[in-house]
Amino acid sequence: MTEHLAKLAAAVATADDVWGARAVESLTPAELMSLNGRLAEAQRLLDSSRSRVAAEIARQSRPELGPGGLAKSQGFRNPTALIAATSGSTSGDAARLVKVGEATAPRMTLSGHAAPARHPHVAEALQDGLISAAAANAIITMLDGVALRAGREATDRAEQLLVEKAPGLTADQLCRLIARAQAWIDPDGVAPREQELRAEQQLHISEDRHGMIVVNAKFDPEHGAPVKVFVDAYVGAELRAQRDREGADATRRSIPQLQADALAWLAAHALGCEKKDLPIQGATVIVRIDHEDLVEGTGYATIDGVAAPVSVATARRMAAGGGVISCVLGAGSEVLDWGRRRRFFTEAQKLVLGERDGGCAMCGAPPSHTKAHHIRWWARDAGPTDIDNGVLLCESCHHRIHDNGWDVRVEGTGVGATVWFVPPRHVDPDRRPRLGGRARFDYAA
Repeated sequence: MTEHLAKLAAAVATADDVWGARAVESLTPAELMSLNGRLAEAQRLLDSSRSRVAAEIARQSRPELGPGGLAKSQGFRNPTALIAATSGSTSGDAARLVKVGEATAPRMTLSGHAAPARHPHVAEALQDGLISAAAANAIITMLDGVALRAGREATDRAEQLLVEKAPGLTADQLCRLIARAQAWIDPDGVAPREQELRAEQQLHISEDRHGMIVVNAKFDPEHGAPVKVFVDAYVGAELRAQRDREGADATRRSIPQLQADALAWLAAHALGCEKKDLPIQGATVIVRIDHEDLVEGTGYATIDGVAAPVSVATARRMAAGGGVISCVLGAGSEVLDWGRRRRFFTEAQKLVLGERDGGCAMCGAPPSHTKAHHIRWWARDAGPTDIDNGVLLCESCHHRIHDNGWDVRVEGTGVGATVWFVPPRHVDPDRRPRLGGRARFDYAA
């Protein structure tokens, strides 16, 4: 086996040692997790090799070669059509593979000297099987888009940080991280991108042949945040109510059904106020911004539960409206002002935990999907109800921690503290802590 495929061969060999000729049903949980990890690593390494090959196919098919180019000589219109046909993928997938390969392959200068890859940190992580080609493409696309405005030093640092944080994140979580990184290194680009999103805002209502009212909508962050927060809170309240009445009423509605209920309820309430009690338990849109940015009109702001950053002008406009709390931060992320609303002590604690954890500290679910839980249990450990003994968790992660033996640790105090999750020995024999909270999902953290 050649050196180029040595890591791929090793990953496949390790997977074969675990699986071999056995039925997958016979594997123990530990063996199954090991096999899944090795196969995922092999897939990432395979993506790396394919991207390099795709870039070389594109190089040997460049337009100036005419009919003698590789793709045309093989009967294909262009290199992406050749790659898509041989892999059974789409032309878009093939084009992204070529893009990653070209951005991560060593270059040759006009003088004939070797030069490093255009994105060396991505290239190294890709070759080591730490990130997928899809993750590499997402990082590369963002960095190339801001390179001229942000400068080489800022983009290089951002590339390094994104590559460090990408392993272990889902595609959605990585996209959220990239969006925050983009706003951080290119704050002047937030408002123009926001204008583009606002121009795409639309809602279509139609009635299908069965009599169903079909609603299809796209909102920019400013206008979509109140809708999302209300729907999330309504669904959470209904799920809790379903659990409470499960013994007497076995009927359960799905999440999409509950989301439709929420929107219908909101419209009915607005039209006639037929129901007096809002079943959302004080859900509030929170806009977060640094004090210096608020004063100077620079930088950007974020909205809890919404990935896309918003401009300072939008943050000011939202804070002036009803149902929105502005969280103004000073140096070290110290909370300087929670806006104009007074809060009970327990609500204030939840707001601080939301600032520290950014939602579910384990999986990144939005704050409206979470509850504040004691790290040291109230009854068993006599744990106090204070910020440093609290953590925001969604229902699923709360059960996962207690049922499977995970430990939670908080280093530091207040909103600047860091949350760590320590897996049980059957997950990781060394019990290596895993970063959680806002520090894992937010570029600025």
